[in-house]
Amino acid sequence: MTETIKNKLSALLYQNSRLSVAEFIKQLTEEFTEGVTFSSSFSYEDQIITHEILSNHLPVQIFTLDTGRMFAETYSVWSSTNAKYGVHIKAYYPNQDFLQAFIETNGPNAFYESVENRKLCCNIRKVEPLKRALSGKQIWITGLRAEHSANRNDLPILEWDEANQIIKYHPILHWTTEQVKEYISKNQVPYNPLHDKGFISIGCAPCTRAIKEGEDFRAGRWWWEDASKKECGLHSH
Repeated sequence: MTETIKNKLSALLYQNSRLSVAEFIKQLTEEFTEGVTFSSSFSYEDQIITHEILSNHLPVQIFTLDTGRMFAETYSVWSSTNAKYGVHIKAYYPNQDFLQAFIETNGPNAFYESVENRKLCCNIRKVEPLKRALSGKQIWITGLRAEHSANRNDLPILEWDEANQIIKYHPILHWTTEQVKEYISKNQVPYNPLHDKGFISIGCAPCTRAIKEGEDFRAGRWWWEDASKKECGLHSH
């Protein structure tokens, strides 16, 4: 990270501390013209940020990564979000040639067979499409929350993403689950009904399950793997 970027992050962190989420996003769009984008998986968290952006008419491009293996409920909340706010959320899809070669070589459920295969599948379905989505952008807004991973406890609200060469902004990083649910209810925001069935982090259907009482937040993702390997490559935390 260069000194210029460090100084920019420091200035943005100071400004963020004095503004609401919507006010700060508005400022970002004014400073980084056409360069602010938000990635949504239609989770509780992402739906909150979507509501902040769209109800305040902020010029932020919202996109999703359609892996082709998402839950039917996820597609439903995508549709209901489009309908409620009168938008068409843009989707990025896996490269057809990469995906076809992977499946023909390894089979459709190869991600269960090894960590290497699972990470390759995530790379094809998520990481490579994300790089296309972020190309030319300056600010990437995410719905990351500290409660979802021990690695995020010391994460700053604004950070430099070296892999994607972009500033990441996590507006609800320190919100509690109770705050999230209260916001969703109060503002009548469409949300994924799987959250009501014990699903915390909702990704691809074959790789996501509900968590049991007392289990860690991440227990529902790639449950057949060692906990230390449970990342898909979108975020390093």
